[in-house]
Amino acid sequence: MDVLPSLLALDFDGVLCNGLREYFQTSWRVYQQVWQTSDVALADLEQQFYQLRPVITVGWEMPVLLRAILEEIPTAEISTHWPQVRDRLLHTYHLSAADLGQRVDGLRDEWIRNDWQHWLMLHDFYDGVVAAVQRWQAQGHAMAIVTTKEQRFVTYLLEQAGIIVPATAIYGKEQQQPKPMILLQLQAAYGTPLWFVEDRLGALLEVAATPELVSTRLFLATWGYTTADDCQQAQAHPRIQPLTLGEFCALLTP
Repeated sequence: MDVLPSLLALDFDGVLCNGLREYFQTSWRVYQQVWQTSDVALADLEQQFYQLRPVITVGWEMPVLLRAILEEIPTAEISTHWPQVRDRLLHTYHLSAADLGQRVDGLRDEWIRNDWQHWLMLHDFYDGVVAAVQRWQAQGHAMAIVTTKEQRFVTYLLEQAGIIVPATAIYGKEQQQPKPMILLQLQAAYGTPLWFVEDRLGALLEVAATPELVSTRLFLATWGYTTADDCQQAQAHPRIQPLTLGEFCALLTP
């Protein structure tokens, strides 16, 4: 890369950290609170959950995804029409995003209080990313985390991995703003160009459609919660550059 960014903006889940095991266990515990179901082949359910994880945008949707799987809604329908499937299930069971979000976050808080070592061991930072981020920071380059995960959970996981990011540089679910709006704020504060690394193609497309962010470089993390179709679409897009994990780590070693 010829020009370093004014700021490197990174998604967390699927870019730095693989939390699939924790997602499933948290989702299943919340699912049992809501639907009180126990007669389930958990190993099969877990694999289906991993396969469909790319449809999830915000954590509260995860127990709803489990319900969709257990109701045997076709995988193709979930993959293609997840917002409609999700909203239909919310309506059917008289649920709200706010209630499910409180359940998911509350369960995590209690889990960390009671057994933080078990909760922590269910998260895996992708190979090489911790050292790459530490090198980036050691050279004095600016970085921010832009995620839909709660800020406190991100801070805790980063600190345990040996990465210190100020709370003011972690833009989590509390922001209640779409990622393009957060990037606009960061651009106003840091100038151009920004780099944004994200594993959700939809988020990158939203940024690409924001005229004020035309100078932002967009990278798809292909090692995260992506699909083959996502990677093909990114490859064909004029502004989105797919990255392998090795390429990402090299990107952070200018």
